[in-house]
Amino acid sequence: MEKLPVLPVATLALTLLCAACAAHGPARGPGRAMTESPMAFESVRATVHRGDDDLLTAGLGLDGLRAPTPPAFADETKPTPAELRRRAIWSNWRGIADLSPGGGYGDVYGSVASVPGREFAAYASVPGATHPHRVLLQVPDGFDAGKRCLVVAASSGSRGVYGAIAVGGAWGLPKGCAVAYTDKGAGTDYFDLDAGLGVGVDGRVGQLDAGGLAFAPDQPAGAGGIAVKHAHSKDNPESDWGRHVLQAAGFALAMLDEAFPEAAPFTFENTRVIATGISNGGGAVLRAAEIDDGRLDAVVAGEPNVQVEGYGSRALYDYATEAALWMPCALLHLEGLPQPPLAAQVAPSWSQRCAVLAGSGVVEGADTAARAKAAYDHLRARGWTDEALRAGVLSAGFDLWRAVAVTYASAYGRYGVGQHPCGYSFAAQAADGSPRKATDTERAAWWADGSGIPPGAGIGIVDAKRAAPDPDLPGLQCLRALWDGGSAGADRVRRGIAETRASAPREGLPVVVVHGADDGLLPMGFTSTPYVAMAREAGRDVRYWQVRHAQHFDAFLGLPDYASRYVPLLPYVYAALDRVSAHLEAGAPMPADAVVAAVPRGAGMPLRAGSLAIPP
Repeated sequence: MEKLPVLPVATLALTLLCAACAAHGPARGPGRAMTESPMAFESVRATVHRGDDDLLTAGLGLDGLRAPTPPAFADETKPTPAELRRRAIWSNWRGIADLSPGGGYGDVYGSVASVPGREFAAYASVPGATHPHRVLLQVPDGFDAGKRCLVVAASSGSRGVYGAIAVGGAWGLPKGCAVAYTDKGAGTDYFDLDAGLGVGVDGRVGQLDAGGLAFAPDQPAGAGGIAVKHAHSKDNPESDWGRHVLQAAGFALAMLDEAFPEAAPFTFENTRVIATGISNGGGAVLRAAEIDDGRLDAVVAGEPNVQVEGYGSRALYDYATEAALWMPCALLHLEGLPQPPLAAQVAPSWSQRCAVLAGSGVVEGADTAARAKAAYDHLRARGWTDEALRAGVLSAGFDLWRAVAVTYASAYGRYGVGQHPCGYSFAAQAADGSPRKATDTERAAWWADGSGIPPGAGIGIVDAKRAAPDPDLPGLQCLRALWDGGSAGADRVRRGIAETRASAPREGLPVVVVHGADDGLLPMGFTSTPYVAMAREAGRDVRYWQVRHAQHFDAFLGLPDYASRYVPLLPYVYAALDRVSAHLEAGAPMPADAVVAAVPRGAGMPLRAGSLAIPP
């Protein structure tokens, strides 16, 4: 991979400041303006990606992305920036999209075309935050400075800066749009507290005293293990998701000025800007929509993690901690659950959960079947549908509910290293689960392989409260009490959650929300449906696609049982982006509301375009 020299920060500062000032020019519509100006970007790095490398797949193509093992490092302890980037792109594609043969990607929908071009990466800072977030701009060689199309994409989950490449990148880059990304203040910039090592702008491991790290937490004396930015930054990054998105857009315009000086300036008045994302990324672009002061032209949010006041909306932390406690027992009431993970080794532990809940007086029943029915009835009364429960088996079986609750409790409460109110921490672990020091090989791959939320990439959750007969239960009860308890810690966590509540988008901003009716991680009855109702009551024109037989994780459609039951959601996000783009470019009508009657492809059958029933 050919590399451009790192742009001198001191020289670039004036350009960035001027671009930021232009970004705050006359608004195209009413809205609540951002107060921070100008924007600050640091450690700007520019690289070129052509030939056997490219922007969209790092030269891997569809076959390389489908490979079951990640791209290798020549030196496992010291990978190059190019190797880290390629592996991060491989990891993020596979974590988001269904690339399996017969799944339709690159054939029925989507693109993995080779897109040569340039990248610009940097750190951006939100006023008041302790740590920066990563921003990245991909500029294809086919970018048309006459049309000036920019897609701004926020990473899903807690993923790194390439976490939306299969969403915004896959749609925008083949069309010649520049694509900007943000990791939303989370990401995979883990810090090894034992070794004093973090991650630099190019993904390589670096010493704390060398500076330039993406995340360097406060470290109490004697603290060990691993610090995770989402959990330990003390910034509650979710409260600033909208600002992260708009800062990424501002960074993009500044870098487009650098890339095309003859066509400068690039401003929000002369550049078409569409913001998009799925899951947490979908929530982030909706938060940007509410504080937008005229910078965005449209927003497309897929399966968004969004919470509003009233309308039946529920906070993620509320229903995640509820699911972590109750769902393992409740799922035993349902027959024909997707496989895996309800395998023989999982069901006994779930039966034990039913027994413990009964012993605590939480559920009634003389046997597992009766207790499971009681747990199921409880969740149904709390708004869970059968479809969400069935799809939720993934999150229950893979311990995702606990992972979410552990990380988000720390983030919402703005707790630092060693301060988790329930005593959780993160570390590399021995075979028996005990903490150990990370190896050089493990540490070198964290930035590329991690999802931003342990467990994963060799990092596990350390639970100081584990105790028989249900080892996870004491910690889960502590986590739940941070939502419904009366402690100072609970008040602190609930205050952080309140900071993440969304309001209506800017008046006149086109918004499309797309959600799977079977979503078991972010059920649309707790998220999108209340958001749309709130926005419409406020007089906003928000369009809503509800996709039947779509659950939350396209990547799990590589499992045969899931492929036979569910359709992917990404085709509908891409289609919504197509409709919005046509509306902005040619005045085509905005897409109408739709309940999409998608048809699962069935066992052993390939996905066909007609079965998706994509709305016109």
